[in-house]
Amino acid sequence: MIIKAELNKYRQAPRKVRLLADLIRGKKVDEAIALVSFSGKRAADPMVKLLKSAIANATHNFKLPAESLVVKTIRVDGGVIMKRGMPRAFGRSFLINKRTSHVLLELESKDEEAKAAKSPKSIKSVKPKAVKKITKKVIKK
Repeated sequence: MIIKAELNKYRQAPRKVRLLADLIRGKKVDEAIALVSFSGKRAADPMVKLLKSAIANATHNFKLPAESLVVKTIRVDGGVIMKRGMPRAFGRSFLINKRTSHVLLELESKDEEAKAAKSPKSIKSVKPKAVKKITKKVIKK
């Protein structure tokens, strides 16, 4: 079971948000919240809120326990870029890009993977292949 949660139009550069995303990819949910909370980054609070939202989706919609959830994928994409001008000397202006981020979080339940691993898989019986005999004809001269 895959549970999704999204954070759209977050007003911070994707490059900075990806630092936190790389920390929690593949971790258990409670461990991920602890890592993000103590990271000291500005994106920590929205990421914790996103993780808690995904946990709430799993427990409310699918009746899954929070202890069995793992961060399957987390993707940080660039969003809309707001362009602003900064006045410079001699009447010039430089362009400043105010970047936004879209974060997509997918959680997965580890219980289902354990059930799938325990289920017997069909095993194919391997039969030895028949060996062909090759005979060479000898031509006398």
